[in-house]
Amino acid sequence: MMGIEFAASKRSTVGIEWELACIDHASGELTPAGPEVLARLGDDQDRQPQVTGELLTNTVELVSAPHARVGSAVDDLRRMVERVREVTDPLGVDLMCAGTHPFSQWFQQEVTPGKERYATLIDRTQWWGRQMMIWGVHMHVGIEDRRKALPIINGLLPYYPHFQAISASSPFWAGEATGYASSRTMLFQQLPTAGLPPQLGAWSEYEGLVADLTHVGVIDDHSELRWDLRPSPKWGTVEIRFCDGLSTTAEVASVAALAQCLVEELSQKLDRGEELPTLQPWYVRENKWRAARYGMDAIIILDAEGNETLVTDDLRTILERLTPIADALGCLEELWGVERILDGGASYQRQLAVAGDTGGSLKAVVASLVTELREGVA
Repeated sequence: MMGIEFAASKRSTVGIEWELACIDHASGELTPAGPEVLARLGDDQDRQPQVTGELLTNTVELVSAPHARVGSAVDDLRRMVERVREVTDPLGVDLMCAGTHPFSQWFQQEVTPGKERYATLIDRTQWWGRQMMIWGVHMHVGIEDRRKALPIINGLLPYYPHFQAISASSPFWAGEATGYASSRTMLFQQLPTAGLPPQLGAWSEYEGLVADLTHVGVIDDHSELRWDLRPSPKWGTVEIRFCDGLSTTAEVASVAALAQCLVEELSQKLDRGEELPTLQPWYVRENKWRAARYGMDAIIILDAEGNETLVTDDLRTILERLTPIADALGCLEELWGVERILDGGASYQRQLAVAGDTGGSLKAVVASLVTELREGVA
């Protein structure tokens, strides 16, 4: 069995990946502007921060450099949005971020050409893979010792619904109201190597799993495990992948601060020799579904005993508990931005409100998302 090296990484540093959709200004439809935007930017794709392509030509992805402070990573993103706009504004292309586009059709989207990885994915997954007209925010948090990576992943799983609820931004799909706060969650798990990670113990268990799946041709390497939460050996991080696309930099900052603080809290517990609390896989799966369906109104399972509470109430408790850690990490303001989401509503709630106020106009929903990315939430 081949060992998987885990890169050296500074503890609790943060890197953020933010997928943005390209929108035709006149129609509000998705537009395949990504390759032209990247060509005009002419970026060096081997350095960070960077703007890069994604599976579909309607998307550009902003990737921050790793930073000790969340605010610095988000500053990278802000600067890159401004750079991209210098290209997109003259083209009549707007930028938007949500878990899904409210009304564009998946079968009209183009897969980015010339990328063997994407071609292989679509060839294997066919109709299901072609539906990946979705956008998310991925956060990498540095782990200084690979022995911590899997315990921290297991320790983060009880917080899945908290992230899902505050990031939920995909109530519409292909012109229909889905009844879900996050339809993206349900769509993304269709891929054969996506969904919840197995709860593994030792690093050798992860290496064995990757070896098995590579041997039988499911994957070519570990990066093709598209779990909601996974180790990222290349960067020496835990990668949190379960958030819907967030429409403002302020929300990205808040969710990233929550991730950074929780990882640091779990890391400190491991340093003290404590065993991290975990949830049974069936409870984790149920929490994932509840948060995708009900968002901020989800009643979630808190612990192995099956105690339950409203996700927003638990988030307020968590914010208080993490305050000293946030203060030490320099992300106190960003962390408490979560309270603004709790008070003002998540993106899915704002989108449904716009649709309700405009007689069900999904074009108005797109316009509101474009405005939020440009100006923030009023």
